[in-house]
Amino acid sequence: MTELITAVEAVDVRFPTSRKLDGSDAMNPEPDYSAAYVTVRTSAGAEGYGLAFTVGRGNEVEVAAIRALAPLVVGLPVEEVLADLGGFSRRLTGDSQLRWLGPEKGAIHMAAAAVVNAVWDLYGRRTGKPVWRLLAELSPEQLVDLVDFRYLQDALTRDEALEILRRAEPGRARRTAHLLEHGYPAYTTTPGWLGYDDEKLVRLSKEAVAEGFGQIKLKVGADREADVRRMRLAREAVGPDVRIAVDANQAWGVRQAIDWMAALTPYDPYWIEEPTSPDDILGHAAIRRALAPVKVATGEHTHNQVMFKQLLQAGALDVLQLDASRTAGVTENVAVLLLAAKFGVPVCPHAGGVGLCEMVQHLAMFDYVAVSGTTEDRVIEYVDHLHGHFTDPVRIRDGRYLAPIAPGIGAELHPRSLEDHRYPDGPVWAAEAGG
Repeated sequence: MTELITAVEAVDVRFPTSRKLDGSDAMNPEPDYSAAYVTVRTSAGAEGYGLAFTVGRGNEVEVAAIRALAPLVVGLPVEEVLADLGGFSRRLTGDSQLRWLGPEKGAIHMAAAAVVNAVWDLYGRRTGKPVWRLLAELSPEQLVDLVDFRYLQDALTRDEALEILRRAEPGRARRTAHLLEHGYPAYTTTPGWLGYDDEKLVRLSKEAVAEGFGQIKLKVGADREADVRRMRLAREAVGPDVRIAVDANQAWGVRQAIDWMAALTPYDPYWIEEPTSPDDILGHAAIRRALAPVKVATGEHTHNQVMFKQLLQAGALDVLQLDASRTAGVTENVAVLLLAAKFGVPVCPHAGGVGLCEMVQHLAMFDYVAVSGTTEDRVIEYVDHLHGHFTDPVRIRDGRYLAPIAPGIGAELHPRSLEDHRYPDGPVWAAEAGG
């Protein structure tokens, strides 16, 4: 009998990270890291898992958006979906009525990401491969079939994408072996949350260097004097050879970003991340011109491949920070990686959160093996929160991500974690409500 998708389930899962200010920054001072958690089930008993990451309130909106997409998915033959994942993605992002809520942005687009990633997880489990390897073993023709070139052709054509992939194809096996042996470079944001005191900042910065990280990141943007002090302390703690990135999380206007960063440049910041509104492409370009050689990094809140195209065309960023669940999941991120390769811009994915490290490592590793062919000036963000809740958590050694070997994309939560942190009736939240 034909195997069908029989269910798309969404659960509101939240972790009370605000209690210790883990994840705190200038725009999100007390986040509760959360996931709109998706399970795709089939008539043969197979399952795939994905999620959309949020920071607390509003996670219920994301769950509702996923449930709104479910009727587009339930009843589809699994083999047909997996044979045309580009078409499946367009089915979700191009629905003539739901698309109106974006188009291709916001809660409905992130819901599509959660479902798309769950289907890629299902695909990986079906083939017995981690998603990075599944992607890296597809032919160039299969990979470009994932991409919707309609709005990209003025920057990247199908033929150009094929050429990028074919150029990288001969080295795939060698790079796969290297990745499995050595892993992928990482940097850590763990020392730099804005709510941490100076002692904790210094202690965690020194620990990060001792653990092999060659780059750390500090949150900035709430208090200029405090930022200068924290940047000085961090530089003293790690020495001159460790890169320190800073992240304003959209706190500034264009002129304010330029002026504020002038106070931090004596301490050699490597990049400034999200210095202004993530939608302000020309503002990012102006900041980049003013701050060079300090790099400008952005992308974790970039809605879709068209915005990435414009950021690249405008020369508005030095570092592209794609996200596993902001754009429409694995499928759209293949297009983003190809755009970055066309423009020669390194990709340093956004991670942290709930499950983002677990998922986004697959995209960076696929990029290394089958697209850009390099890890030069490329690092994946890492934070040490919440990994123990996942059945296949990230593995870090000597400041590097070790390549996943388990099938799928790594987004499956342990059943106990799911039940404990279900909002609002899970024990963790019921206990808090009870005082």
